[in-house]
Amino acid sequence: MSTTKHLIAPSVLAADFADLRKDIEMVNESEADWFHIDIMDGVFVPNISFGFPVMLAISKHAKKPLDVHLMIVDPDRYLKTCKDSGAAVITVHYEACTHLHRTLAGIKELGCKAGVALNPHTSVQLLKDVIRDIDLVCLMSVNPGFGGQKFIEQTYTKIRELRALAAGVNDNLHIEIDGGVTIANAAKLIRAGADVLVAGSFVFNSDTPLETIKELKAIDTSLQAV
Repeated sequence: MSTTKHLIAPSVLAADFADLRKDIEMVNESEADWFHIDIMDGVFVPNISFGFPVMLAISKHAKKPLDVHLMIVDPDRYLKTCKDSGAAVITVHYEACTHLHRTLAGIKELGCKAGVALNPHTSVQLLKDVIRDIDLVCLMSVNPGFGGQKFIEQTYTKIRELRALAAGVNDNLHIEIDGGVTIANAAKLIRAGADVLVAGSFVFNSDTPLETIKELKAIDTSLQAV
């Protein structure tokens, strides 16, 4: 398991789109590590978010890396556009990639970190043959497409299975949890082996988002994974 302290990536999908710059500046000032950007096409998931022009506008004000989650069909078509719009990490869905190894290589050729997202029903064992080529695995802990959903408890088991799969092969793998993350389950997620927490509505709907991010960042990671 990576020895670095866990990372917090507020999900911009839950920000105030009418005053996006305010929320971007809040994240800049916070103890968060990344901006989590969801790009949805209304085809792979039953929702449409913002596109690359908005992402590019965010990148011009963001002072932290953009962690971009492509919830779209045929993501290979948009990898360069994603990079050119400010992405530092590009995550594609296992379920959307016919030639995943080639897609991962394409992301790395652009100079970005390569991530793979798994829907709740998708087994982590399907990543066995590419685990050494992945920088980050994003485990969906809700069904993708909408914010504010209830956390799926099976996620803890998937984290432990994934950390075991990567052991000795890719010990620096980031395991990111996306969906339903709160202060109530953050410690348990980290103890299971996760080290990147995406938080959307829990942060942006908070009365004190700076303090909420600080609390998530301060979760004790000294305990061993269970």
